[in-house]
Amino acid sequence: MASRGRAFRNYQVAGFEILVGKGDADNDRLTFGVGEPLDFWLHVAGVPGSHVLVRNPDGVSSLPHAVLERAAELAAWHSKARNARGKVEVHVCRIADLRKPRGAPAGQVQLERWERLRVYPRDLVAAAAGKPASDAADGGAGHPTDPTSAVGATSRPARPRPR
Repeated sequence: MASRGRAFRNYQVAGFEILVGKGDADNDRLTFGVGEPLDFWLHVAGVPGSHVLVRNPDGVSSLPHAVLERAAELAAWHSKARNARGKVEVHVCRIADLRKPRGAPAGQVQLERWERLRVYPRDLVAAAAGKPASDAADGGAGHPTDPTSAVGATSRPARPRPR
């Protein structure tokens, strides 16, 4: 469940704490004030959105796939790509791989190393309920979830073949 009245939304997934910024200044505070070098950072590629931080107090070398996917879905959901019809690209890196360019506006960072992950935008409540992203975002109209994803609860309808 998300926190209210705080600078960050707070989620728990499989024992990992996930924090989501609410605005540009909060994103900076989350990334460079709260984040530790070994924490994981996520953001949608090329689109304004919230910074997502996955706390890593045990210093694990990689996140469990389910945690990484949920965090990426949250990054996509809390961005301008929320209503995307397909998957969106999310960048994933460690806080240690981020820099704040001199004079850059609040919320802007520079990534030195990152990986890419493609996910459908989903909030954690819909994901926990097993609802497709389209159910959460627009009452059922829209894209189905990806059947290759471990998160997907529905299958993709067959496309008509060209004649």
